[in-house]
Amino acid sequence: QVQLVESGGGLAQPGGSLTLSCAASGFTFDNYSMSWARQTPGKDYEWVAGIYPDGHTTYYANSVKGRFTISRDNAKSTVFLRMETLKPEDTALYFCGKSGPGCVDYVCYAKSGYDHWGQGTQVTVSS
Repeated sequence: QVQLVESGGGLAQPGGSLTLSCAASGFTFDNYSMSWARQTPGKDYEWVAGIYPDGHTTYYANSVKGRFTISRDNAKSTVFLRMETLKPEDTALYFCGKSGPGCVDYVCYAKSGYDHWGQGTQVTVSS
C-alpha cells in the first residue's frame, strides 16, 4: 500500500532554516507529481509547493516563493522541502501528498487532487 512518511520538522528561530523529507513507498514514485501542504488550527488547508514527476518543473504558493524549495530524488523515492528565512506564520503541520488518478503528471492545488497524505511533521517558528 502507499506510504508517505514525513520527517525533519522541529523548532526554528525566525529567519532560520529546516529541511523536510518525505519517504514514499507502495507506488511507482516517478510516475506521480508530489506536493507539500500545511495546516494550522483555525486556518484552511494551504497548498505550499508541488513538483512534476521528473523533477524539472516546480510551483510554489505566493506565501513561500523565494524562501522554500521543493525537490525530489526519484532513485530514493523521496521528496524534500527546503525552508529558508522562516517566519512565525510558517508554523504548521506539514504534509506530503501523492497526486491522485486525475492529477498524475502535473501539479494540482486542491486537496481533492491527492489520494494519499502522510501523517505530517510539525514545524514551529518562534523566538
